[in-house]
Amino acid sequence: MLRHEFQPGRLVAGTALLATAVIYGGDAGGAWETPWFVVIPLVVGGLCLAGAVGVVTGQVRRRVRPAPEGADAAGHARNPGG
Repeated sequence: MLRHEFQPGRLVAGTALLATAVIYGGDAGGAWETPWFVVIPLVVGGLCLAGAVGVVTGQVRRRVRPAPEGADAAGHARNPGG
C-alpha cells in the first residue's frame, strides 16, 4: 500500500537535479571536465519538463468522470425529501 500519492513531476525534477549533481561530482572528483554553464540547460530543461509532466498529471487526475446514479451534476447525492 502506498503511503503517499505518486507524483511523476517531482520524480522528473529530482532526476534532472540528481543528474546535474552527478556531472558536477565527476568534475570535482577529477573524472572529467565539465564547463560551468552546463548546469543552466540541465536544471532549466529538467524543471520545465517536470512542470509539463505535473500539468499533464493534474489534467489526467481531474478529468470529468460520470456522476454516480442518483447524484446531481456536481456528484452530490440528491435529497428527494427536501
